[in-house]
Amino acid sequence: MDYKYKKITTVTLPGSMVCMTNCPTLIVMVGLPARGKTYISKKLTRYLNWIGVPTKEFNVGQYRRDLVKSFRSFEFFLPDNEEGQKIRKQCALLALNDVKKYLAEEGGHVAVFDATNTTRERRETILKFADQYGFKTFFVESVCVDPEVIAENIVQVKLGSPDYLNCTSEEAAEDFMKRIECYKNSYETLDESYDKELSYIKIMDVGRRYLVNRVMDHIQSRIVYYLMNIHVTPRSIYMCRHGESELNIKGRIGGDSGLSLRGKEFAKCLAEYIHEQNIHDLKVWTSQMKRTIQTAEALGVPYEQWKTLNEIDAGVCEEMRYEEIQESFPLEFALRDQDKYRYRYPKGESYEDLVQRLEPVIMELERQENVLVICHQAVMRCLLAYFLDKTAEQLPYLKCPLHTVLKLTPIAYGCKVEAVSLNVDAVNTHRNKPENVDISRSPEAALITVPDHRGPTNER
Repeated sequence: MDYKYKKITTVTLPGSMVCMTNCPTLIVMVGLPARGKTYISKKLTRYLNWIGVPTKEFNVGQYRRDLVKSFRSFEFFLPDNEEGQKIRKQCALLALNDVKKYLAEEGGHVAVFDATNTTRERRETILKFADQYGFKTFFVESVCVDPEVIAENIVQVKLGSPDYLNCTSEEAAEDFMKRIECYKNSYETLDESYDKELSYIKIMDVGRRYLVNRVMDHIQSRIVYYLMNIHVTPRSIYMCRHGESELNIKGRIGGDSGLSLRGKEFAKCLAEYIHEQNIHDLKVWTSQMKRTIQTAEALGVPYEQWKTLNEIDAGVCEEMRYEEIQESFPLEFALRDQDKYRYRYPKGESYEDLVQRLEPVIMELERQENVLVICHQAVMRCLLAYFLDKTAEQLPYLKCPLHTVLKLTPIAYGCKVEAVSLNVDAVNTHRNKPENVDISRSPEAALITVPDHRGPTNER
């Protein structure tokens, strides 16, 4: 029998539109001020973009700051302040209009709507909006009753807010506590009975407990898994490449060679540096390749090997020099320069493949406290792009020189980076993107940015 299949995109039911496939998602943040909503929304936006899901955050507080350059005090947020209420409603509508443009017209997949959606009435307004345009909704509520966590959040985040530029820390903290009180009387938490039809995750005290309800699809499942792994415990993540390898000296990519003499010297210096840091309960991770293992061995501490951390697979180009790739595969060499993130080596991997491979590493890094990751150039670029919120176009060209340690310290809404050179010479392996990426370019034009492997460099 001959069957014909028709792709179903939407099914219209009385009074609503239910999207069956390829349906944009609106994530709605819920909770009182200083409960970590913006911290969660920014991290979630960064994660979804990193795994290739186009996502954008819409922070209503920023709309307010753009519209009202200054306000006198918490009184702006009082329930009986009609002017303040009008402005805040206007800002919410402006943000929702931009959400609609992003999801319905600009090709966005996920929008994160960060506002103080503390009442059922406001949440129902958002549900009607999402229903009108065929967006799925997923609510993320951050509930916190621990006064120490709230106080710490106010100190770390709110006191640096543009709202309090001309205030002392004491004045800002006092005013913000009063702002919280303005919302408390009207705050209605997501209720297991009343909101039983909603899809949501409720996060209690920044990850001590969770309540998950009606996870409906793959995206919501990924969101829940991610949010249940993040934490706010102070820690640092150290990342470095292996010491210089024998193939690095020869200008050859990939392979599984051991360390050069300078690479072994770096491993000793790395051990001294790490021991000087006196890091509490440090975990050390390596790939399963000789050069990272040999680097870790010098530390004299236990380490864990991850196959997932192995260098990008260059396929048929493994252990070749750039000059040899250009000579043997000039078309492939040009195609990679045109879209380095998505280009896949014949019988090998792309950076896009590598990001998917590294997702479990990111999840575990979010769960852990202090970690040293000894890895490879492409791998380090992918991990660094996650923490620094870099785009797919920027990722393959991030500079990750040999014999340099990066110390990443998560802060309020981002990540502080400190680069520490251990002053051991190494070849330069970084290749900038050439201006001419045409497939008909000359070999000279194709190789113009290939690094010189004939001698050491301290370029960083």
